[in-house]
Amino acid sequence: MTATRREASPDTASHEVADPAEVRVGHRRYAGVRTRVLEVGPRGAETHRHHGRTSRLRTGRLTGKRAGTRPTAPRLVLLHGYCDNADTWMSVLAELGAAGHSAIAVDLPGFGEAEPLRPGPMLPQLDAFAAAIVREQSVLGNVVLAGNSLGGTTSLRAAQNQRLQIAGVASIAAPGLVDSWLVRTVGRYPFPLRLYNALPLPVPSFLVRTVAEQVIPRLLYADSSAAEREQVRRFVELFPDYRATTARLEQARQLVGELADAYQLDQIQAPLLVVACGKDRLVSAAAGRRLHSLVPHSRLLVREDWGHCPQLDDPAAIAELLGYFAAGAQHGSALHAPRQLDIDEERGAAG
Repeated sequence: MTATRREASPDTASHEVADPAEVRVGHRRYAGVRTRVLEVGPRGAETHRHHGRTSRLRTGRLTGKRAGTRPTAPRLVLLHGYCDNADTWMSVLAELGAAGHSAIAVDLPGFGEAEPLRPGPMLPQLDAFAAAIVREQSVLGNVVLAGNSLGGTTSLRAAQNQRLQIAGVASIAAPGLVDSWLVRTVGRYPFPLRLYNALPLPVPSFLVRTVAEQVIPRLLYADSSAAEREQVRRFVELFPDYRATTARLEQARQLVGELADAYQLDQIQAPLLVVACGKDRLVSAAAGRRLHSLVPHSRLLVREDWGHCPQLDDPAAIAELLGYFAAGAQHGSALHAPRQLDIDEERGAAG
């Protein structure tokens, strides 16, 4: 499916019925950070300006105290990985919308159109940002978090916060458990970074981009030859020159250091789906197996033909998987993966 997108208009009438598969684009503020939001499904809330004042209008079924009962339709919140942005979920969102699901994806602080991260530890800032999203979305329905890579880490850390109302978590290739040699090298051995910084002359920008165009598809996709040009371009734009590349590498090193103490997995009580990818060159499938072993009530799904970003490899399958998981988490039942996804379920997974 080819995703369509439209900029949200503040003049849109509240009674307008949108194409469920259409990805609506807007901007909101979470934990003081203005960011871009992609959304599909029935219009749960629209922001309107009236005489310079922002107000929130609810459409569809009544919510909260006015209705007397809390809405129960699950709402998927999709979080992207490091050096990515919400566009990584564009095709998944279109598939979810077409299937009748409500979902949003956001640019995490420091990436895409979101405002920059502040100096200091990164993970606590992402925690506050994710908590604000969960609180907003939980007014509209039961929240199911799904995150890839750094988004998986952020989702797991949100699930550790028992004050948040989270119906389920899907963690896809979350780092910090059993990572690849590349991730370990960036985090533990700063010599490559010092060597890069010590080059007698800055690397020309065209050479930085050329290298990025070759390396990025191999790191993110199961099959680099299948990489979409537009998706690769998003990542390459983050490494436009020598200076930007150095800053991103230093930031990555800081993040890997924070991942050493990122998890308190015994605090996770919500249903957890762990997705491990056999062709992941950044976070090995062993990381997913370890996460599954440390959270006894979790379910583990292994796809040997997926890379680090399966939402790019196979968006239709990811959308279907997340839809099934959200429905199962909604009713408190175990995940029953659809047969057509051809998922290899790890033996010994909790029933």
